[in-house]
Amino acid sequence: MKFDTKVVHSTLHNRSIKSKTTPIYQTSAFSFSSLEELEGFYEGKSPYLYTRSGNPNTDELGDMVAALEGAPAGVAAASGMGAILAGILAVAESGDHIIAAEDIYGGTYHLLNEELKTFGIKVSFADFSDHEEIVRNITPETKLLYSESITNPFLRLEDIKGMVSIAKRHGLRTMIDNTFATPYLMNPYNDGVDIVAHSATKYIGGHSDVTAGVTVGPDELMAKARNKVINLGMNLSPHEAWLTVRGCKTLSLRMKQQCDNAEKLAEALDGYEGVKTVYYPKKASEKGSGAIVTIELEEHNDIHRFFTGLSWVKIVPTLAGVETTVSYPQGTSHRALTDEAREKIGVNPQVVRISVGIEDAEDIIKAFKDAVDSSK
Repeated sequence: MKFDTKVVHSTLHNRSIKSKTTPIYQTSAFSFSSLEELEGFYEGKSPYLYTRSGNPNTDELGDMVAALEGAPAGVAAASGMGAILAGILAVAESGDHIIAAEDIYGGTYHLLNEELKTFGIKVSFADFSDHEEIVRNITPETKLLYSESITNPFLRLEDIKGMVSIAKRHGLRTMIDNTFATPYLMNPYNDGVDIVAHSATKYIGGHSDVTAGVTVGPDELMAKARNKVINLGMNLSPHEAWLTVRGCKTLSLRMKQQCDNAEKLAEALDGYEGVKTVYYPKKASEKGSGAIVTIELEEHNDIHRFFTGLSWVKIVPTLAGVETTVSYPQGTSHRALTDEAREKIGVNPQVVRISVGIEDAEDIIKAFKDAVDSSK
């Protein structure tokens, strides 16, 4: 199947009741007719026992994203951070070392820099645009290279094939957060990446009404990731999984419109008076370059007046809904970074991250030009 067909039809096909859509299995547990049947679960004869350890709806979401990414298996989790943690712990354990790109989402930076210490895992951050710097950070304990396909918030396109090449030469695993690109634009697993993670809260769900995550990869690693989701209590609820699958079926339609709008907005703001820099990837894929545009206002523009001048555009600490929204990396997504870490990657008080929606492009452009004008 082509992607536009696959995204609509990558759902459960083995239901005994032939409903057009998958029902919500809103149950905390599954019943058995005998002790022998109960024992069959532990022997692998029955897939479901207790929803924390598995549910048809969460399995459908994991399988759907895996199919879109071209991976053998997928595991759903309660959030993008849960999916990332499950993927990391499928590879690394106490005493191991990870090298991560320094210009990643602030929440992931905090997870790697702080929370992994409790697991005994060490992390180094490097400029992944400098392959020699990556290699210099490799130690005998290094197990994983971690980055994002399109980085947050400055939208650097990761050299995924180069990253994979380094990992293979040194016997390492690789992991990519593909949230910004989505499987519509990029398939890192097909480029040799071992694990691909998504905050399904964003474009996979697409409507800002769920919190979910998915990690995909080979069967062996996904079995380990699934155990982490189960044993650390990171399971996703059936209803959230059902909503995410429903939202994902329109991924192609949404991404096409959002990418087109984002490209037009980036072009309109490039060189516009009051805008110092526009960050937008060039030729991320044949289908587009993503739906996020990041801008840096000139120093003399008042950032508070910019945000209050946005009229109908909502200020939110997230992204990827069908409506255009805007966020403030210094105050939200990258708040946990030190001043030095923010300065190193370029996050300053004048940086704004725009999540472009499906509205008319002319309305979006006018809203942001008016906000920039009001900030002068």
